[in-house]
Amino acid sequence: MPQAQTASAAIKNHSVHTPDSDLLIVGAGLSGIGAARHLQLQSPHTRWTMVEARARLGGTWDFFRYPGVRSDSDMHTLGYAFKPWTERKAIADGPSILRYIQSTADETGITSQIQFGRKVLKADWSTSQSLWRVTLSLTNGAIAKVTTRFLYLCSGYYSYTQAHQPAFEGQGTFQGTWVHPQFWPQELDYSGKKVVVIGSGATAATLVPAMAAKALHVTMLQRSPTYMVSRPAEDALALQLQRFLPAGLAHHLTRWKNIVLGMYFFRLARRYPDKVKSHLIDLTRQQLGTDFDTAKHFTPRYNPWDQRVCLLPDGDLFREVRAGRASVVTDTIVCITPTGIELASGKHLAADIIVSATGLQLNALGDIAFSVDDQAYSPAQAMAYKGMMLSDLPNVFMAMGYTNASWTLKADLTAGYVCRLLKHMERHGYTQAVPRRDPLAKAQAYFDFSSGYVQRAASVLPVQGDRAPWRVHQNYLADMLSLRWSRLDDGVMQFTGHAKAGLAERSVARSEPD
Repeated sequence: MPQAQTASAAIKNHSVHTPDSDLLIVGAGLSGIGAARHLQLQSPHTRWTMVEARARLGGTWDFFRYPGVRSDSDMHTLGYAFKPWTERKAIADGPSILRYIQSTADETGITSQIQFGRKVLKADWSTSQSLWRVTLSLTNGAIAKVTTRFLYLCSGYYSYTQAHQPAFEGQGTFQGTWVHPQFWPQELDYSGKKVVVIGSGATAATLVPAMAAKALHVTMLQRSPTYMVSRPAEDALALQLQRFLPAGLAHHLTRWKNIVLGMYFFRLARRYPDKVKSHLIDLTRQQLGTDFDTAKHFTPRYNPWDQRVCLLPDGDLFREVRAGRASVVTDTIVCITPTGIELASGKHLAADIIVSATGLQLNALGDIAFSVDDQAYSPAQAMAYKGMMLSDLPNVFMAMGYTNASWTLKADLTAGYVCRLLKHMERHGYTQAVPRRDPLAKAQAYFDFSSGYVQRAASVLPVQGDRAPWRVHQNYLADMLSLRWSRLDDGVMQFTGHAKAGLAERSVARSEPD
């Protein structure tokens, strides 16, 4: 048989394992829509599919429906690098962010390509075939199976089905309404009601001023204080730039201004924690007045940015406290009573509604059961590679954001890296890419953060290393160097499947109808 015919026969035989897609995006939220758009722009030949467990796109910004839901990052950095944010408010509400994501998906044709109502249950890797076999559950209860070369996890890092809910003594005796923000009942009417919000994080800081507009009174009950900073909801410089410059350029300049300022203040907080702490408390005192007990209610026990700093647009929480429509109580809960909450101080907080803003429950890899060549894979035993892949897990990417800046900054960089890697592999005929763990790299916590939701998840999250490329940077410039301009073939990432036939096979596969 001639050599050309032999090669053709080999390609034909291997095409039995031609996957349903080159890449499967899991999740149609902010990260997933962004990933798809980056693929359209930078890797247009990649055949991608997107699945979403829910019936609508938007992820967090469609899922969370509690009063006042908003971003605690500015939209010039939480928004995409490729799509300018042009609304007046830089600290935007949830519906505005959802419209932004929806318009991005609609304008680019992504919406029509999303397969809704498909939840990924399992993913099984075959080294011999260089593909993932993915099991999905459908809304009608059926099970579907698909194959793909690559998995791109854009499903976030918290559970949609479970939230963190501490067990309070006597909780079952409460005669009012008990609510967790993650599962907010849309029919709930809190007009003229006494509301107690348990918690002091971003969700509580959002709920209290939003509910105070209609409630009789809202109390934020916290066990310990959080740093809270007032910031204008509108970015005056951004609005000026939008008046005189093209939208894309104005967005780019504002984005970089906010990136640099954010990095500067974070570095300042880490280098001079006592001075920054004093400054933040002084700003709070200016908002609430010298008669308010700032030391008790707004002076945390930890240093700035050991946990995330809560952003208050136009100081809305401070405004409601000054007006007397809201109050802050710092105490511990003894038990829940039929009519409210009994505190360790002996005080009783009367409540018609208790909102348990007690945090998220984090997960790893979207709670998908992974296996590699029939061996179960545990993310808790893995080390993160550049904060977007895991050791010894082939052809899997994950979108993870920053703890000290906007989520999308890292998600955009990750998407760019994925596109670079895909083009590199296609150019060389590679079919597998896997970072192999360095035994000399010492394991450290994935998040250098003391927040409760992070500490509770320590046993399920992967770790990071003490050296590159295993460090998880919380720094945009460091990640830009690592993900945008570093060598792909760095000696840690192992590529296999080099063969000229591999390129021909892809050409044949692309010529065949789906």
